[in-house]
Amino acid sequence: MQYTISHRMSGVHGSAIRELFKLGADPSMISFGGGNPSAETFPVPEIAEIMADVMKNAPVSVLQYGLSEGYTPLRDTMKEYLARTQGFDFEKNELFIVSGGQQCADLTTKVLVNEGDVILTEDPAFVGCLNTFRSYGAKLVGVPMQQDGMDIDALEAALKANPNAKLLYTIPSFQNPSGITTTLEKRKKVYELACRYDIAILEDNPYGELRFSGEDVPTIKSMDTEGRVLYAGSFSKVMAPAFRLGFLVFDKSLTMPLTIAKQTTDVHSNVLFQYVCNEYMTKYDFASHLEKSRSVYREKCRLMLDTMRRTFHPSVTFPQPEGGLFVMAFLPEGMDAQPFVREAIKRGVLCVPGSAFLADEKQISNAFRLNYSTPSDEQIVKGIEILGRLTHEWVKEH
Repeated sequence: MQYTISHRMSGVHGSAIRELFKLGADPSMISFGGGNPSAETFPVPEIAEIMADVMKNAPVSVLQYGLSEGYTPLRDTMKEYLARTQGFDFEKNELFIVSGGQQCADLTTKVLVNEGDVILTEDPAFVGCLNTFRSYGAKLVGVPMQQDGMDIDALEAALKANPNAKLLYTIPSFQNPSGITTTLEKRKKVYELACRYDIAILEDNPYGELRFSGEDVPTIKSMDTEGRVLYAGSFSKVMAPAFRLGFLVFDKSLTMPLTIAKQTTDVHSNVLFQYVCNEYMTKYDFASHLEKSRSVYREKCRLMLDTMRRTFHPSVTFPQPEGGLFVMAFLPEGMDAQPFVREAIKRGVLCVPGSAFLADEKQISNAFRLNYSTPSDEQIVKGIEILGRLTHEWVKEH
């Protein structure tokens, strides 16, 4: 049979990063291309203990169908945790457990966005969510990033030019791909503009718990008095990505449509892993686990940045992340990073061109993203030294 692919999917390309993963499987390749948390942060003994105990004493409770909204004890735990750590008001808000942070974007788009509607997004932004938006037929309008967050003037201009835009997508803390953290001042301005132009915000915060330097910055959701911010969180970076668990916080008026959207997507998220998450957070030292993870990333980031400063051509710039998993490097203005990345791959080092993260995929970018969480210390030094030599050759020849 000859199949005709739907309009909504025919224009969506596979994630460039997922394709690069295939190259990264080559054991000789040094990969800075992925976004995996470090395996040394996984609480393996505790997970094994929790799973062994429940399988021995109450297996049916975690092997049967669950609630679409999520495992009730975990929902209660997360509400208490977020109220305490982020100041969220659960008199006005609800929380669902979903299948990874990615599903937060899927359900939000399914409920709020019609085909042809405009979504404003940071530019660059996480390609997984950009592709989710594209798959629903949304039109993406990028708002350029500056070193302290979105260009506020450009954001207001985009809001004026697109008065019917349905959603604003932002990753304010340790942004993927840039590593940039939006300042408190800019977060307030983003929220003020959203209120003035009556647009919903999807605040994506999968890395927020992984701050290893600087001071915490309040979430946009914590400022939300109008119920216009949907807040996406994930267990992937602080527990284990294979659990495929995240959570979505939203105004209670969206409870029914989001429940139906969840039921028509996958019925419910993995009950066993929801149970494991709740047991770990309530009966083990979650705070100590987070601090260990931050320590791992602090050292890996320091090593990568130190090596970049030592080896990169001085015209290649990069911010200093205060947390998360990524740093973005910028070739001199006007250069295209795609051929640079292709040459790096030939030399055995994998990174991701900045164009993969743009609202307009055809646009040229002088940036490339580097991940420091997955490679070993030895791979970080060796891979960055290779890239460093390449930057000197590249700037000289181009």
